[in-house]
Amino acid sequence: MGLTIWLWPRLSGRGPLPVLGRLGSILVTQLTIMSAVLLAVNSANSFYGTWGELIGKYDRSPGQVTQVTEPGGNGKVEAGRGSGGGLVRPGGSEGLEKAGLPKGPKDKVGAVESVRLVARRANVVEPAIVYLPPQYFQKQYERQRFPVIVAISGYPGGITNLTQYLQVPKTASTLISENRMQPTVIVMVRPTIAPPRDTECVDVPDGPQAETYFTKDLPEALKSAYRVGHEASAWGVMGYSSGGTCALELAMRQPGAYPVAGALSADYRIKNDLTTGKLFGSGPDAAKRQREHDLLWRLRNLPAPHVSVLVTSSEKGEKNYAETQKFLKAVKEPMTAAKIILPAGSHNFTTWRREISPTLEWMSKQLTFPQDTVDKSKPSASSDRKAEEERKRRAEEEKRRAEEEKRKAESASGEDEEQPSGGAEVSEGADEE
Repeated sequence: MGLTIWLWPRLSGRGPLPVLGRLGSILVTQLTIMSAVLLAVNSANSFYGTWGELIGKYDRSPGQVTQVTEPGGNGKVEAGRGSGGGLVRPGGSEGLEKAGLPKGPKDKVGAVESVRLVARRANVVEPAIVYLPPQYFQKQYERQRFPVIVAISGYPGGITNLTQYLQVPKTASTLISENRMQPTVIVMVRPTIAPPRDTECVDVPDGPQAETYFTKDLPEALKSAYRVGHEASAWGVMGYSSGGTCALELAMRQPGAYPVAGALSADYRIKNDLTTGKLFGSGPDAAKRQREHDLLWRLRNLPAPHVSVLVTSSEKGEKNYAETQKFLKAVKEPMTAAKIILPAGSHNFTTWRREISPTLEWMSKQLTFPQDTVDKSKPSASSDRKAEEERKRRAEEEKRRAEEEKRKAESASGEDEEQPSGGAEVSEGADEE
């Protein structure tokens, strides 16, 4: 800019050379301004970490999951049947063609559906894309519920970023076909419920109730329309960028909803900015609310939740690397953590595509495998017969056991009568378990 001001009087003459000089000065000034703006944007968001990445030289090898702490056990999904309640409605077809699934029947390749989720508590209707694995349509799985992964995009990106750029359905389909991932329903959503505002999955005082939507309304809607697990052990949440931050926040603040989380390039605290507005309200409680959304503060000052999380970063190119290391060191029992740390990788989809496959594979191992979903109130004919046969078998066994105890009681005295009875009770309890 200063050079242009200095040269301008010297280029004020007439003729082709002064005119070309003025045009060149204007062009150089514009390029300088644009370069400064682009460098500032890249510095803030880490889209490119090196000049090599800028010209397309990327390491595309998949990341490796490293377990930081040892995981605990998982619960089991109870049998049941979802009841329809009009909470899931058909959506448009936008984004479905970019899901990347191979052509073929649903029971061979699975399916993606565009829907709108009705949130009764948050009072919103939100778009979603649902991936259903081939097993969902196969007869041998027709009485089973499936684990669920809720995948959250970054802000301001939309759901199609998850299908087109992160390639979630395509990656899951490949992993399932290779038996590296159990059949799983994946629900793809955006992180905000009040666009263009970035709600960061927070329940805003007197405002959008995003945390309530993700932890109560969304599971309620999905359970009402799909054969998905009803226990928390069947549910996980993942995301990239601000969606990854959401995933960690939801799991650590609401472990009863999502005990498993995968966070790609996440932050570990939520702050107010121009896109969020005042997420924590005002007054004396605002600072307390914001502090409770600082995950490092939570680990240092509150009991650790019983959750398993996976976090990702890069030694070069990601701004969250140092915070990721602090977070992992702060993890304590009963919480467990795993990590994917790349040697180099920036805040973009090329990096996240290296991480999505091992993340899905890791999450799948944490979630409860599909369980029998026979509805006890409306059993099928075959289950009726099996149940009746089991009842008869148990009744005959109890009858024989009672007769045997009676004979022993008649032939034994005082103490001898009590010991067999007590032993029978313990044995029976063990049989039932």
